[in-house]
Amino acid sequence: MVWKLLKQHISAAQLAGFFFANLCGMVIVLLSVQFYGDVLPVFTQGDSFMKKDYLVVSKKVSTLGSVVGKSSTFSEGDIADMEEQPFTKAVGTFTPARFKVYGGLGVQGMQLSTAMFFESVPNRFVDVKLNDWTFKEGQEEIPIIIPRNYLNLYNFGFAQSRNLPQLSEGVMGMMSLDIRISGRGQVKAMKGRIVGFSNRLNTILVPEDFMLWANRTYGDNETNRPSRLIVEVDNPTDERIAQYFKDNGYETEGDKLDSGKTAWFLKVIVSIVLSVGLLISILSFYILMLSIYLLLQKNTVKLENLLLIGYSPSRVARPYQAMSIGLNLLVFVLSMAAVVAIRSVYLDVIGKIFPDLPPSSLLSSCVAGGILFLLVSCLNVWAIRRKVNSIWIRK
Repeated sequence: MVWKLLKQHISAAQLAGFFFANLCGMVIVLLSVQFYGDVLPVFTQGDSFMKKDYLVVSKKVSTLGSVVGKSSTFSEGDIADMEEQPFTKAVGTFTPARFKVYGGLGVQGMQLSTAMFFESVPNRFVDVKLNDWTFKEGQEEIPIIIPRNYLNLYNFGFAQSRNLPQLSEGVMGMMSLDIRISGRGQVKAMKGRIVGFSNRLNTILVPEDFMLWANRTYGDNETNRPSRLIVEVDNPTDERIAQYFKDNGYETEGDKLDSGKTAWFLKVIVSIVLSVGLLISILSFYILMLSIYLLLQKNTVKLENLLLIGYSPSRVARPYQAMSIGLNLLVFVLSMAAVVAIRSVYLDVIGKIFPDLPPSSLLSSCVAGGILFLLVSCLNVWAIRRKVNSIWIRK
């Protein structure tokens, strides 16, 4: 009865204006949040065994430096200077093998073998399950991490030219490599097991414990300076890192710094779009409140009569509050439907360009939409109740 009495002066045009304005604003906000979550891994994803804030650093090799015999290795002073930089959290060195390595793999009766090289880094820089990345003296199996482009070269180059089957990462992980190491007049046959593939490291990585044992047992007595460092930083997008590397002639593998800069620009663009969406949502909130205030003003006499005959302010305000909450809920549902539809389109395009992109969920946009819905609805309920109370107090 109360709703039938009060709805006579509702302006459908004003409510439609609020609805579409709020719908546009919320779609922009939710789509910005979802797009950021979907696309960010393109620029920031690292290898599954290495954290994202690690940089692999080497010195640039120039023609003049090669002619005059200038070393491209890092001295103890270089490493100490790197450790003292404000953006550095930790520095590790790559330890090269000082012995000969040969590796073989049997595919359809054909034995593929080649000379190889091993390197290791401190275990704290490798994020592999402890059971998969250990070596003890006497162990016959070596955990190995290889560059992913090695597998791509085999699948899309060698395998196609020799009519051999292509191998997936899962299949390679189940296969065993024949490893032969030699030095100091000794030869030892071992087995290698691939536990990871790297997009960021252009080397064949083995556990540090194995490298120390093998160098001690089969390596020469020379102590080689490291040619590469692995550096843990606070923020890969810190402009001081790029400037320091430029001043010292250092370079990073995998364009990690460029990816960090791109991710930073993505954040800026998404923040701008998100701000526009929030501004539209705020304006739509004011449109709704203006419409309800005008509606309350037109129904002032009816409201006063209802309050005088015994209806409580909360009972009188309830129809308007229910109307605003219903509109906000409808906007939230339609916005999520729009985000799902638009997301399916751009994910299809991104998936063709980056087939290895990990899947993401709609949780971030759902949470953002839920927070926005609750915030706007609570403000609507509070403002309506405040207006009705002002009429009651004045009366």
